[in-house]
Amino acid sequence: MPAPQCASCHQARAALRRPRSGQALCGACFCAAFEAEVLHTVVAGRLLPPGAVVAVGASGGKDSTVLAHVLRELAPRLGISLHLVAVDEGIGGYRDAALAAVRRQAARWELPLTVVAYADLFGGWTMDAVARSTAGSGRSRACCTFCGVLRRRALEEGARLVGATHVVTGHNADDMAETVLMNFLRGDAGRLARGGGLGSPGEGGALPRCRPLQLASQKEVVLYAHFRRLDYFSEECVYAPEAFRGHARDLLKMLEAARPSAVLDLVHSAERLALAPAARPPPPGACSRCGALASRALCQACALLDGLNRGRPRLAIGKGRRGLDEEGPPREPQPSRPPTSQPVPDF
Repeated sequence: MPAPQCASCHQARAALRRPRSGQALCGACFCAAFEAEVLHTVVAGRLLPPGAVVAVGASGGKDSTVLAHVLRELAPRLGISLHLVAVDEGIGGYRDAALAAVRRQAARWELPLTVVAYADLFGGWTMDAVARSTAGSGRSRACCTFCGVLRRRALEEGARLVGATHVVTGHNADDMAETVLMNFLRGDAGRLARGGGLGSPGEGGALPRCRPLQLASQKEVVLYAHFRRLDYFSEECVYAPEAFRGHARDLLKMLEAARPSAVLDLVHSAERLALAPAARPPPPGACSRCGALASRALCQACALLDGLNRGRPRLAIGKGRRGLDEEGPPREPQPSRPPTSQPVPDF
């Protein structure tokens, strides 16, 4: 049976049916519609004002690649300038290939690129060193907790380094729905209440952040990359199999199979959540060590690094933060080396 005509241009044959609407479109019309929807998200949400210098978090993966490409196409209409900022987490056998993809993108699109490294920012600590430090602590799955916090800080530092006024990341609708599920499963009411909207306004001196792809499904991000023939890195991080997010992702796939609108329903539900006055945390202050926004004496990044340097990586995770004021001998970061093929032990 021949493919139907494109429902938009009525000339070319349709190459796909949009997963959300079922509309049959050719590749060119799908890409134009995808870009128009991202433009609407940015303009309607007032995410990037004219004249903004935008630091694009570039990992080399599909989401950040699609985000950078779409914003490059929209930049003249939005009146913004772009600067790619990549983070080298220090993951042997993985990050080098991803950074090579970012460098190819920067050269092809003639966009400036700045790379910041964990080892330079965090006293020599790399993710490989963090993984070795946490492996014997009974919290081998904590690697992604450390990496997420430190990557956010590194991206902020990189954005400031290039003089950016705004930071954008490539989180799509599936990513955000997984985060909502994770916070529900953990009973983390505070993060649930803060998880709505398309970003953060930049409290406490932090740069404003936004997620222009938050309403785009992962399937459509992949389809856009396919039809635009984008070059991206597609291997999974070597530490990802240990992450709790994988369980939320599996659950989300089952929910989506039963209810196709489940992803966006979860994303929009986070926008409507609010904490009761009695449950609201006190307003955040400033970290006593680095000055970043913090709900305690130390921000999350400083607390995690403090635990690592004391040789107690669990110190800043969950209930372990109760021991933040306890003194302990500092510990030197372990020298970086590529991870072996042995799985990280799970206790």
